[in-house]
Amino acid sequence: MRLMLHYIKKHRGMFLIAVAFLTIETFADLLQPTFMSYIVDRGVKGQQMGLILRYGLIMLGITAAGAVGAVVRNIYASRTSQLIGKEIRLEIYEKVQTLSYENIDRLQPASIITRITNDVTQMQNFINGIMRIMLKAPVTCVGAVTLIIFQMPQMLPLMLVILVCAGLLIYGNMKLGYPRFDRMQRKLDGLNRTSREFLSAVRVVKAFRAEDQEREKFGDASGQLAEAGISSMRVMAVFGPLINLTVNAGIVVMLWLSGRELTGEIGRLMACVNYMTQVLFALGMVSNILNSAVRAVASSARVQEILDEVPAQKEAAEPAKEDAPEAGEKEKCRGGGEGDTPMGDIVFRQVSFAYAGTSRPAVQEASFTVRAGETVGIIGPTGSGKSTLVNLVPRFYDPTCGQVMVGGRDVTRIPMARLRREIAVVPQKALLFTGTIQENLRWGNRQAALEEIRHAAEAACAEDFVAKLPEGYDTQLGQGGVNLSGGQKQRLSIARALLKKPRILILDDCTSALDATTEAKVLAGIRRESAGMTVLLVSQRISTVMRADHILCMEDGRICGFGSHEELMEDCAPYQAVYRSQIGDDESAADAWEPRTVQLGGGVYHG
Repeated sequence: MRLMLHYIKKHRGMFLIAVAFLTIETFADLLQPTFMSYIVDRGVKGQQMGLILRYGLIMLGITAAGAVGAVVRNIYASRTSQLIGKEIRLEIYEKVQTLSYENIDRLQPASIITRITNDVTQMQNFINGIMRIMLKAPVTCVGAVTLIIFQMPQMLPLMLVILVCAGLLIYGNMKLGYPRFDRMQRKLDGLNRTSREFLSAVRVVKAFRAEDQEREKFGDASGQLAEAGISSMRVMAVFGPLINLTVNAGIVVMLWLSGRELTGEIGRLMACVNYMTQVLFALGMVSNILNSAVRAVASSARVQEILDEVPAQKEAAEPAKEDAPEAGEKEKCRGGGEGDTPMGDIVFRQVSFAYAGTSRPAVQEASFTVRAGETVGIIGPTGSGKSTLVNLVPRFYDPTCGQVMVGGRDVTRIPMARLRREIAVVPQKALLFTGTIQENLRWGNRQAALEEIRHAAEAACAEDFVAKLPEGYDTQLGQGGVNLSGGQKQRLSIARALLKKPRILILDDCTSALDATTEAKVLAGIRRESAGMTVLLVSQRISTVMRADHILCMEDGRICGFGSHEELMEDCAPYQAVYRSQIGDDESAADAWEPRTVQLGGGVYHG
């Protein structure tokens, strides 16, 4: 709730304007029955047409004032709630950007999406309701009760009984409703997660004809949400009619009592009945807005959980100028790290890492050194920890223990902006965004000219297929680059990384969708652009890594070999097994396997 109060306070000017005009509207509604009673008891009963016209004109003016108040109140209430919703979403989005992979894994992307969309909408609707209904309801209720007592003082005990009973019912509604609405939001998380998994893997689902299985999963998640929703609405279904029954019973008692005392003052009786109807309406509004408040408080707590999340990775405490060096200093920091250590140097010292919620480390006691400008091939079976290992260099995750050094400094002591400015990553799964090809490539360099973009695309063997597209580099891509093949997306991802001109280039099995000939051409292009770069090349193909400066062989999260191809063929059994499985026992078979020889970074590769 404090989050909503914070934003209401931030926009208190517009909020107070809405409340002021809401007050005008409310008082206009409260004055109508009183003047109607004057028309009946004074004008109609006394047959004074002048009084009837006078009170009628007054009622008309009051109605007009109420209408103006309602219009202005609606305008400011809608504007204020929409601005608050926009700012809360932006704050969540900015917070999520500061979180590490570990935080996001724990919060779960589907849940984060629900909080940015549905939960913020619940809060936005509640804030809008405050300015439209919630403040009007208690004012209307108190005003109507006061005017009933003013018209008929003997009804004070009856009004107190009605208000106490209604208050207890509203409290019970909130007490039982809160946990149910919180549970409903969590079930909505589950439904979003199931939908997201299906939509992201729709091709696999269709390929394996698993539609029935996915339909069953979605039906189960939808059923759980429906069950939670029914449980929440059942509370409203019980307490809402009970509140109506309480007030309507009060109207009956009031009519019975006033029938004996106000037989000659029909106008006053009409006004009191009208005010009781307004009390009923106000209590109904209070009940509804409190139900909305229960949802909003539950949603606010879920949003606050993200905003209060402490990033698992701490930013390095260095002067701001080091984080954003001046143009003259930038080249200096690109060329070197701590002292005389080049920025491209990478050192792992007894590094271990385990994902949150798992007991078995994905990387265990890894120690090795890569000198600036060298190329290291990383190979091993699926699940051996290759991708996890390279993800520690740009600090996507921090080691559970040990040190990762870049440029002679622990990566945890280098500001992330500076560290990642010097690193380009091409991940296993090529990730493109909605927008044009040119916009996607400019992620590597926002100021890149079209010629630079074409040069990088040519190096990645993407220029040819882009040129054949009707709109070339202005071709619009769907979400995730859905209108391109896997190999085309990989080549554009490589071009994007090359356009950045990093000191460290991480290629995480990024040519897996390419045939051997195309891969050789891509590696040749990378070689031309990566001179002087430190290259970490993860691959499943031994022919891709066998001529690197060094080869790091992994098995079950451990480094089981580190050296040249010849050294590993002598004393690393897992590497020998991979070699025999892919190329065979005959060393000459490797030459037949490789359609083209290329040099990458500081090493020579065979594609």
